Amino acid sequence: MARRIVIIGSGGRLGAALLREWQALGDEVIGLNHAQLDIGDFAQVREKLGALDFHALVNCAAQTNVDRCEKEPAEARRLNSEAVAAIADACSRQRARCLHISTDYVFDGEKREPYTEQDEARPISIYGQSKLDGEHALHAVADRHLAVRVSWVFGPDRPSFVDQILQRALAEETVAAIADKIATPTYTLDAARLLRPLLFDQPADGVMHLCSTGSCTWQQYGQHALDCAHAAGLPLKARTVAPQRMSDIPAFIARRPVYTAMSTALLARTTGLAPRPWQEAVEEYIRTHWAPRFPR
Repeated sequence: MARRIVIIGSGGRLGAALLREWQALGDEVIGLNHAQLDIGDFAQVREKLGALDFHALVNCAAQTNVDRCEKEPAEARRLNSEAVAAIADACSRQRARCLHISTDYVFDGEKREPYTEQDEARPISIYGQSKLDGEHALHAVADRHLAVRVSWVFGPDRPSFVDQILQRALAEETVAAIADKIATPTYTLDAARLLRPLLFDQPADGVMHLCSTGSCTWQQYGQHALDCAHAAGLPLKARTVAPQRMSDIPAFIARRPVYTAMSTALLARTTGLAPRPWQEAVEEYIRTHWAPRFPR
């Protein structure tokens, strides 16, 4: 019998990629977007998931607007922590494994080398705290459930920083990005490949980091995207990304950790799959999803 996978948040950037990529591999995958399942309605979570027969679930749904979480802490707790407990409980009742997508924002950013799963999580924002609370809620339900931390997610299904910087560079002669914050991009198509072995067959539980290798600032991230786009023939007006400081962004409300690069050594040891450098992932994304819009 085929093992059925449920993806909550299948309308989002990561969830949509998992749904499409795994279905293309022949997996039986059920996607639930926000219109189909509101994770803030716990009765609906129990009813909807209780009516499905599934063997693994990936929860990609969350409140990820960092500044909104700061202004609406009750909503952040409900969607990023309390909902996770309800989802994990529904999975346990089905004897299914739950993989919950978490974030690098659980760290305080004080470290200057990639964070491992053994490093203490000390969030400095309500968003980060609510996501850490979600990890704790997940594991309080069952040890076999797994929290997967990702960072700076980009991919073809919903616009991200890469798309925004390219759109600006196509229309404007000057663009800028933050130069004093460091993390690691995560390409959704890579995440689909790296996450799939963790659904059923791997003994991993607890926490796992999943992203590309290496690290960069937003400025370096954006500059590499522009370099790749120029090489691919995109008619850019801007070719250089100027530096900005986080303190120069008046719209920011929540504190952001300045360094959250994560080690993927545990992922590689567990699955035998090695993530690739973030530069390669960005280049492939631009070559396959942007360049065809501008044929030479």
